[in-house]
Amino acid sequence: MDCSTLQKNRYDYVPKTPALLKGHLGDLAPVKGEETEAFSNRTVIKQTFPRTYGKPLVTFAPGSSDLGKDPGNIGVVLSGGQAPGGHNVIAGLYDSLKKAEGESKLYGFLGGPAGILGEKVIELTEKYVDQYRNTGGFDIIGSGRTKIETEEQFQRCLEVCKKLNISSLVIIGGDDSNTNAALLAEFLETRNAGITVVGVPKTIDGDMRNEDIEMSFGFDTATKVYAELIGNICRDAASARKYWHFIKLMGRSASHICLECALQTRPNIALISEEVEAENWSLNDIVRSIVNTVIQRSENGENFGIVLVPEGLIEYIPEMKALISELNNLLAEHAVYYNTLRSFEDQTEWVNKNLSRDTSYTFSSLPTDIQRQLLMDRDPHGNVQVSRIETENLLIDMVTSKLLELKTEGKFSGAFATQHHFFGYEGRSAFPSNFDADYGYCLGCTAYLLSAGTFNGYTCMIKNLAGSREEWVPGGVPIVSMMNLERRKGKVKPVIRKAMVDLNKKPFKFYAKQRSQWAVTTSYLSPGAIQYFGPPEVCDLPGETMQLEYEERKAAP
Repeated sequence: MDCSTLQKNRYDYVPKTPALLKGHLGDLAPVKGEETEAFSNRTVIKQTFPRTYGKPLVTFAPGSSDLGKDPGNIGVVLSGGQAPGGHNVIAGLYDSLKKAEGESKLYGFLGGPAGILGEKVIELTEKYVDQYRNTGGFDIIGSGRTKIETEEQFQRCLEVCKKLNISSLVIIGGDDSNTNAALLAEFLETRNAGITVVGVPKTIDGDMRNEDIEMSFGFDTATKVYAELIGNICRDAASARKYWHFIKLMGRSASHICLECALQTRPNIALISEEVEAENWSLNDIVRSIVNTVIQRSENGENFGIVLVPEGLIEYIPEMKALISELNNLLAEHAVYYNTLRSFEDQTEWVNKNLSRDTSYTFSSLPTDIQRQLLMDRDPHGNVQVSRIETENLLIDMVTSKLLELKTEGKFSGAFATQHHFFGYEGRSAFPSNFDADYGYCLGCTAYLLSAGTFNGYTCMIKNLAGSREEWVPGGVPIVSMMNLERRKGKVKPVIRKAMVDLNKKPFKFYAKQRSQWAVTTSYLSPGAIQYFGPPEVCDLPGETMQLEYEERKAAP
């Protein structure tokens, strides 16, 4: 395999782990905590998961156990979008399996969950795994978005695992993938299959987290990549002094990426979807706020600036949220007929006839390009694909129109030229930061421990992530305990609850306290590229969000 000089050097990096993950696995024992409950809607969720509901939290601590004995073959699959650190999850899983007694094998299913159904599988060997250690991407076995959620698919998984003598299946994925892992775990337990299903929390969005899962792997690297790019643009803006840059950042629902990048770079404006929803800000409210900042900076002779826009913002603006919700339900209920409408004109005419009066007005008032984007193919859940909606351009158009109006009234005499950007795929397969390389590897070791301990229906957790590696504590949390009910494709289903930005927590409060100053003054920070070699304070620390949350927990009574 051809590789860069950096990649050759990264092969030699040894992930830092707590001491208890370095020794003999038989010297570790599971410590069970209290039984858990679902996040909400407990009665319905318990009915859906009668065999796997109420399991206890588990951590691993020094003690004698059978975790070092032959656990049987393990299968692993990468599910969903890429996230830096995934290769190290597999490396940690592989190394732990090979430390155990016996001749167990690690099988990798190719191309995501579809690889299980199609029995497309390879044995992962030391030579093969070594080519991918500490590197980005999911190309070691590939990924995919096929969902395993039907009785027939569950049965097929059982057949394939039995054929390969697999005793545990590790599913590395986000909230949807882990939800499907929980469904499969329940199915296998009702069949007394003797097969354990273990999840690993993965998503750069940072929204698969709670009191037990402090962060999904990939978030640290992705936000540092985006922050570097934003910092470069900040420096360019301050140099050229002639452009307002509107930068949309990946994050399907939550604004964790946007907030973290704001904390790292200090833009003039960072919109937080959760605040927009909480304050009930309309699209015009948002535009008016941006316009006011543009005018203030212009009066200071600074006709340039940086605006960060979360990908999912449009779904949190009240009138847009109502429109999108109606559209999703309308297109789901009348999908067959709607697909017969070939022209955009026919589609918009039909949509406007079937929307309620207020939402029809909102839809008609939008630029044609935005209307087209709202009517594009839905995602696998039947929802609008917000990444395709150019929210940054919508804001640019509306701010420009308002400033032109004010200029004709003699209320604005500055300049307003713009550039737009969308940072998403740039961060998904980057070389993992030292933090994500370490975290991913420890998650892989933990996936082995949960597999060997037959903790079916659990996802991996590592506690104390903001502390030193020696303070990290591996364990597992029952997937069902993270669930609530949500509407998907017009039906209410149990799914893992997405974690949104908490407006009452220190990360947002810190940003809210600083933003009025950052808005008017040019206070940009340029964090620079991810550093892999050097002092720990430069190379190993997690991002601002996690450090602020850690400080808040330490200060709590």
